[in-house]
Amino acid sequence: MSEELAGRLLQLRDATGRSLRELARDVHVSSSSLSRYFSGQAVPPWPTVVALCKSAGHDPRTLREVWERAKDGPRTNAAAPAPVRNDLPHDITAFTGRGEELNALLGAARNTSVVAIDGMGGVGKSALAVHAAHRLTVDFPGGQLYLDLHGFTPGREPVGPAEALRVLLAALGLPPGRIPDGVAERAALWRSELAARHAIVLLDNAADADHVRDLLPGAGQSFVVITSRRRMVQLDGVLPISLDVLPTEEAAALFVESAGGARPGDVGEVLRRCGNLPLAIRVAAARLRHRPAWTLDTLVERLREGELAVSDVFEMSLRQLDPAQRRMFRLLGRVSGTDICVYGAATLAGIPWSNARALLEELVDAHLIQEPTANRYRLHDLLRQAARADDAEPDDAEAIARLADYYLSGVLAADQALLHETAPLPLTITHPPELVPEMHSATDALAWLDREWPNIEAVFAQATELRLGTSVIGLAQVADVYFMRRGGLDRWEHMIDTAVSEAERLSDRRSLIWLRFHRGVARQRGGRPAEALPEFEAVRALLAEGGDLHVEFEVLQQLAELRMKEGDFEGAIGLLRQSSVIFPEGADFDVYRMLAKAREGLVLVRDGRYEQAREAVLSVIGIARARGDLQLERMCLDQLAGAALGLGDVQVALELSQQAVAHSRATGHQIFEAVSLTNAAVATRRLGRGTEALAVHAEALRIIEATGEQQYAIGVLTSYGETCRLAGDPVAAERHLDRALGLAVKLGIPTLADEARASIRLLRGHARGTSTRA
Repeated sequence: MSEELAGRLLQLRDATGRSLRELARDVHVSSSSLSRYFSGQAVPPWPTVVALCKSAGHDPRTLREVWERAKDGPRTNAAAPAPVRNDLPHDITAFTGRGEELNALLGAARNTSVVAIDGMGGVGKSALAVHAAHRLTVDFPGGQLYLDLHGFTPGREPVGPAEALRVLLAALGLPPGRIPDGVAERAALWRSELAARHAIVLLDNAADADHVRDLLPGAGQSFVVITSRRRMVQLDGVLPISLDVLPTEEAAALFVESAGGARPGDVGEVLRRCGNLPLAIRVAAARLRHRPAWTLDTLVERLREGELAVSDVFEMSLRQLDPAQRRMFRLLGRVSGTDICVYGAATLAGIPWSNARALLEELVDAHLIQEPTANRYRLHDLLRQAARADDAEPDDAEAIARLADYYLSGVLAADQALLHETAPLPLTITHPPELVPEMHSATDALAWLDREWPNIEAVFAQATELRLGTSVIGLAQVADVYFMRRGGLDRWEHMIDTAVSEAERLSDRRSLIWLRFHRGVARQRGGRPAEALPEFEAVRALLAEGGDLHVEFEVLQQLAELRMKEGDFEGAIGLLRQSSVIFPEGADFDVYRMLAKAREGLVLVRDGRYEQAREAVLSVIGIARARGDLQLERMCLDQLAGAALGLGDVQVALELSQQAVAHSRATGHQIFEAVSLTNAAVATRRLGRGTEALAVHAEALRIIEATGEQQYAIGVLTSYGETCRLAGDPVAAERHLDRALGLAVKLGIPTLADEARASIRLLRGHARGTSTRA
């Protein structure tokens, strides 16, 4: 079957905006048939392709060749299909018992779409679900998705439906730019995407029925398994499987298997002390397994200390830890993040990382923490509760402050690896970590940021709760390193708002100035220039009383950008030239003057003064190269490319744009990579290579959509639409141009809106002319 045809059909479905069921009615085929066509399992008849094109407003002739290739079968040199997603945790070792429930779950996968497993904490719901999902992997080739909803995770808010849907849609491969904002819209898209796949989805640790209602599938052949401590009686059509504690025979088998074999003594008494609860049994068995001299009677003797309750199992494990192990376990329980690495754990405890690694390995051996991937650790919910119940040596605030300093230091290291020129922010690192992970490249830095950001936001929330002002202020100020690349400006603004309150409480005037500046940047980039301007004006008022020249420079740069977007090019240039004379003469400040000059080149290009733009930027680029400043050099290359294109030097413009693309890839800046690719596509089109230009445009759009960056997407879409118009594809041209205009209006950027409108007028004028001639 043709993966290419299936992909094109999915694009048609997206363009219609209809659900699978509605689309099936429109084209007069069944929903199940459409699912097979969209997933590539079958090739539709040509009339069905024509009907889909008609519903999407697309010319079917462009698909005829693709359909013919799919109908005739795959070619020998066809590319292999992309691997499907498999997010399932490792299958549990020594899975024992639950035969009846496992068979029910496996059987349900053949005749129902949703199963909900409920039971008390520690009863083995997740273990059963994960084990069954691994058994079912072959039956669900469309992917295996896993999401912990944290419905009962101590110290963490449950993952809300909106965020859950975002994560799930991203796991299906959708870029951020295609994921809508509203819960209802995300839920509809999730059902539509899932209907076209044959996937298994495990939603672990749900709080209640309302928590997962929007995550349920619609039509199609996918299978969803939910686990929760509560029964899902409010959900219609969901098959319930309730777990109780293990029967004694199965509990005994689990204990013996987990303990590494039978031992002399009364296993029944051990099980009674563990309440036949699988998690408690595993913890007790781990104690025995690592003590060859113990008998079951020895274990029972330990269990008899204290009250006769399941919690005694955890207390017993804690009592057998030495002070260093117990302290590490207790501190890990205080951390609300998803997981933690060995460097973070070492800083949390304030000990050398080698000591921390040894302690973590010992806790893993005792089954008190888990190591889902190498050198990353997390706690089960019940064990987290046990850790939080241990009040020995309370030092939560100091420990969280140390961990916040670790993450702050890590973000700064990532920023340096990304070759970003960072202004001297007023940051306080009271507890410098012994080590942070090595980041040798932009790829390393971005991977670390992606992996750790949920933990950074979690420790930020804890620092806020504990009123750790310097930690809150520091993390908020450096968060732009992540959010400017990965989107989520609303979350950054929330962090800034929180940090502003802390700076005011601490009378930290310098931090307050920087935070108000950052809030203005977040609002401007988020498409709210009217709300950004008061922030910049407030910063200038504070600076009038004495302040930081770096902030004054940055504010003028942002105000110049606002003027440029409004079409006031002379006003923008005036502000940029004002910023360039703020600093005293000297090499230490040359980079700021060069930056202002390079941005002046951008304004001149936008205003059509190409020769002046070229002269301005040529005065900067040589120095940028000598300094090894790839970001500044990339900016110069983009402006020189724009000037060359305006002056008619198209081949030069293409070469300069390609150099800028290489620089952005080297620094991991996907937003600017997409901008430079768009410039390269325009130059390629001007050289008469239309097909090649369309491919470059498509790559630029894919990249910018993956970042979720709407402001820069406007130019990418406008240029793509113009190329589609000139290539004779008015349907695609109108789609891209309408999106560009909508974004420009939404974000309040009149100059870009005017460019999109001009292209739309050309498109519609051409269409009218063609119709008249016909």
